[in-house]
Amino acid sequence: MAKDKKVVVLAGGYSPERDVSLVTGSLVAAALRRQGYPTALVDVYMPFTGDFEKAFTLETKEIVKEVSTRIPNLEKLKEKYGEGDRLIGRGVIELCRHADVIYNALHGGMGEDGKLQALFTSLGMKYTGSKYEACHVSMDKSLTKAVLEQHSIPTAKYFVLDEMTIPLGIKYPCVIKPCSCGSSVGVSFADNEKELRKNIEKAFKYDDKVIIEDKLVGREFTVAVLFGNALPIIEIKPKTAFYDYERKYQAGATEEICPAPLTEEQTARLKLLAVRAFYAMRLTTYSRFDFILDEKTNEFYCLEGNALPGMTNTSLVPLAAKTAGIKYDDLCEQILLDASVF
Repeated sequence: MAKDKKVVVLAGGYSPERDVSLVTGSLVAAALRRQGYPTALVDVYMPFTGDFEKAFTLETKEIVKEVSTRIPNLEKLKEKYGEGDRLIGRGVIELCRHADVIYNALHGGMGEDGKLQALFTSLGMKYTGSKYEACHVSMDKSLTKAVLEQHSIPTAKYFVLDEMTIPLGIKYPCVIKPCSCGSSVGVSFADNEKELRKNIEKAFKYDDKVIIEDKLVGREFTVAVLFGNALPIIEIKPKTAFYDYERKYQAGATEEICPAPLTEEQTARLKLLAVRAFYAMRLTTYSRFDFILDEKTNEFYCLEGNALPGMTNTSLVPLAAKTAGIKYDDLCEQILLDASVF
């Protein structure tokens, strides 16, 4: 793609992960500008009222440098900027029409669950990342689980709830998660029914569907897959508690070892599982899969997939790429160049 092709980087949005997305978008936009692409950085939730052509000038905009450790208050955001149930600000799609490619730097919400991808596809627009069907499956943990099971990729036993009813057969301790949130938003643990009820209610604040999993204990790993190839594996070792929202984006809160200290056999096995999951879920370009090496069975279990993993300065895909010899700016450009009309 010629360097004169214009790019819109979409970030922010009405999602609990909007702060993460704003940092990802800021860093990606800066990288593409350094690579010579006329790039506009836009918060998809905010109305765009500027000049469409001037938006692509190579002047460096103010960059959001770090993610707040607090999950954003979306209700306050809606009160300040919202236009009812509208999730795309006025003028944003019009700006995208002036671009040659849309770089999707959104995390969570409509940017990752397939809705925005479906819109772009119907409008014949080029955009980065996977198609809408794959994004929808990847964002919904219950659908991801079903696909993993269908392809014999080990995953923890689970229940799916759409109401506050405790299913039979729950084993403690267990993990409670909103079905369609990333960055560990709303994730909690329960050792008994009282804690379970409390944490299910908490999870329902983020989603209308909740998943309960058996809690597996062991070493945690993540595997980035780029163009169908597994990058060096990362072992994740939180210094306190578990790898929650705060520790994912707080510098120094987690030790990330890349490449992970595994045997050759374990490394090959884990990379194979990640690539199999990538193709089973029909993902394209790039993704990331989280695993745990269960201390009881000594087997790797896939926890979830991520169709639009973070690209912040504490994110794991850039770390894996760097270990593989791929610089951040080059990684962003590779993702951009892979964009196509689906």
